[in-house]
Amino acid sequence: MSEVSVGPGFLLLEDGTLFHGRLHGTPPLDGAEVVFTTNMTGYQEVFSDPSYRGQIVVMTTPQIGNYGINLEDPESARAQVAGVVVRELSATYSNWRASGDLVSWLVAAGVPILEEVDTRQLTKHLRSTGVMRGILGRGETPSAEVVAQLESCPSMEGLDLASVVTTDAQYEWGDATDVCHIVAYDFGIKRNILRLFEQTGCRVTIVPAATPAATVLAMKPDGIFLSNGPGDPDAIEYAPSMVRELAESGTPMFGICLGHQLIGLAFGGATTKMPYGHRGGNHPVLDVATGRVLITSQNHGFAVSGDEAGIPGAPDLEVTHVNLNDKSVEGLRHRTLPVFAVQYHPEAAPGPHDAQPMFRQFLDSVRAAASHS
Repeated sequence: MSEVSVGPGFLLLEDGTLFHGRLHGTPPLDGAEVVFTTNMTGYQEVFSDPSYRGQIVVMTTPQIGNYGINLEDPESARAQVAGVVVRELSATYSNWRASGDLVSWLVAAGVPILEEVDTRQLTKHLRSTGVMRGILGRGETPSAEVVAQLESCPSMEGLDLASVVTTDAQYEWGDATDVCHIVAYDFGIKRNILRLFEQTGCRVTIVPAATPAATVLAMKPDGIFLSNGPGDPDAIEYAPSMVRELAESGTPMFGICLGHQLIGLAFGGATTKMPYGHRGGNHPVLDVATGRVLITSQNHGFAVSGDEAGIPGAPDLEVTHVNLNDKSVEGLRHRTLPVFAVQYHPEAAPGPHDAQPMFRQFLDSVRAAASHS
C-alpha cells in the first residue's frame, strides 16, 4: 500500500450528527450527499460508477479492499465518488487480477476514505432520517469553516449532473463491422453496458447528453439507448422533448436508471426524490407480467412516480416491474411504440445477472423493427 496522509477524521451530517474515524487522504473542500450501498463486493465498480458523482458512499460491508483494484473492472476512466466511509480497510490485498491497492487508487483520484466508523449505526441513521448532505474533515471537531462549507453544499434536488459527467465528444465502441448499430446517450454511462452491447454483436456510437434528436436520427440507428447517470432527472430540462422526438420516430429505445426516469418524464410522468434510495446488489423486483422475481443491482435516489396500477399523467406508459420492498416503479414500456426502460441495472457490475436478458429483449425489438423497415 502506498504512503498516504492518515490521521483522525470525521463525517459531519447536516443534522449535526458526527461520526469519528481515521481519514486517509485530503478531505474535500465541499460537502456532498451521503448515501449507503449494500453491495458486498464490486467496490471498484461502485466507486467508478458516474451515477455516484457528487456523493459520499457508505459501504455496509464491514471490510473493504481485500482484493485490491485492477485495470479491467472500472466503470469509467476514474473514481467518481466524493468520498468513501467504511468500517475497516483491509491492510493487505490478494487477487490474481489485482494491480494495486484500493486506498492508493482512491487517494490518487482525490477521493478521501474515512475508516473505523460504525457504518451499521450510520446506515440505520440514514435509513430513519433519509439521506442528507455531509462533509468529511480532518481532526476531532469540525471547524466553523467546515460547517460553513457543509451549509453551502447544494441539495441533490435540482442538480443536472449528467451534463457534468457526459462525454465531451462522440466516440465509437465495438467492432465497426457489426451490422447492428446502437446510438447511446451518455448521461453517465457505465462501461459494462457497452461491453454487453459489444458481446451481443452491436457497435455503439456514444453521444453527449445534449445531442439533438435530429443529429441522432440522421445516423439512422437500429436502436437508441438512454444510459444511467447522476443527479435530478427534473433538472435535465433539455431531455424530455428530445427523448419524445426520438421515441416517436419509431426507432426502438431502451433506458436504464436515469434513462428510465427521462422516458417517464417525456411522456407526462413525474419523478420524486426517495428517502434514501435503492443502492446495492440485492433488490427484489417483480416482473408484473410473469410473476417472476428478479434480484437486481440498483443505484438511484429518484424514481418515476406511480405504482403497479400506472404512472399518473402518462397514460401511454404501462408499468412492467415494481420493487417488492417499497412498491416503487422499476420498469415501464410504451403501449404502442417500441420503447421500454428499467430502473435497475441489468448490466450488474456489480451485482446479480438475473436481469441481463433485458439486453436481448431490446435487441429482439431492434431486429423486429428492422424486419418491417
